[in-house]
Amino acid sequence: EYAIDRGINYFDTAESYTGGTSETAIGKAIKGKRHRLYLATKGWFGARTRKEEMMRTLEGSLRRLQTDYVDVYFLHAVNDVDRVRNQEFYEFTDRARQAGKIRFVGISGHGGRLIPCLHTAMETGKFDVFLVAYNFGQDPAFYQRFLRWTDLVAINPALPQTIQQAKARGIGVIAMKTLRGARLNDMTPYEKPGGTFAQAAFRWVLSNPAVDALIVSITRQEQIDEYLVASGDTRVTRHDLSLLRRYAALNDATYCRPLCDACESSCPQQVPIADVLRYKMYFENYGNGEAQRKARKGYARLPVDAAACLTCTAQGCLSACPYGLPVPDLTRQAHHKLA
Repeated sequence: EYAIDRGINYFDTAESYTGGTSETAIGKAIKGKRHRLYLATKGWFGARTRKEEMMRTLEGSLRRLQTDYVDVYFLHAVNDVDRVRNQEFYEFTDRARQAGKIRFVGISGHGGRLIPCLHTAMETGKFDVFLVAYNFGQDPAFYQRFLRWTDLVAINPALPQTIQQAKARGIGVIAMKTLRGARLNDMTPYEKPGGTFAQAAFRWVLSNPAVDALIVSITRQEQIDEYLVASGDTRVTRHDLSLLRRYAALNDATYCRPLCDACESSCPQQVPIADVLRYKMYFENYGNGEAQRKARKGYARLPVDAAACLTCTAQGCLSACPYGLPVPDLTRQAHHKLA
């Protein structure tokens, strides 16, 4: 309610967030104010999910949100081209649109195979919105122009190019994971009023004309006040750049980048390393008990966890990581915290 009163008008959730209670909470908060807001939710559908199940999932979300429609409905956490090619999804969204239950169709994701998924989505001509992990550390310009690091730039330059292509096709682009791991406490000594790391990270993202908006998790009213300072402001200041450089220097040696799974094929036990380290990040950096419970729950659902890393001597992932991360150490830490 405070966010709405401060002028925030786009709310993003999903049927899987906190077991549906996120949708329920938002539904209560927006009651009587729905006409002023843009509301987005998501459903996870596999390559063989039928349209009838998709419709039931959407209708469950609408009940929890206490609304007749959502503005955007996302195919959630896509990391497999076959999920994008499921024709049942398009039959479902066409029907839901005709029934007035959704206005626009989106795709969301931050996995290592997201780029081909986005290109497949563009080829269908069926998507209106992309929700992607995008932050200053995924933009080659940041490393080339401001850190003078040329060895890391070419590893995955495809994301900025892809969102520019999406924009050229009239597809809206919304950024998530904009805080690059959200280790905000690392930056407190270097911040000043009106010049926090979060504000700098947001301004960098919004300075890209291909990005229409960003979303970020908020757990306290003070964060709303802080974050709104960067809303609509695309001027990246020298102080902003100094904060971003400092953050990169503090965290790049242990930060597993979204949209990268280069190390996973090197693992003889098929450990989903990127997912393991993502849950580790949620547990360590997202700052509350609910996030830690979600991280442990997500880790427990992985088809293979990092237990094998405790005794692994091959360590092929160490040489496979293009960013030079100490992957075996990080996955072992993850297992100790999450298992």
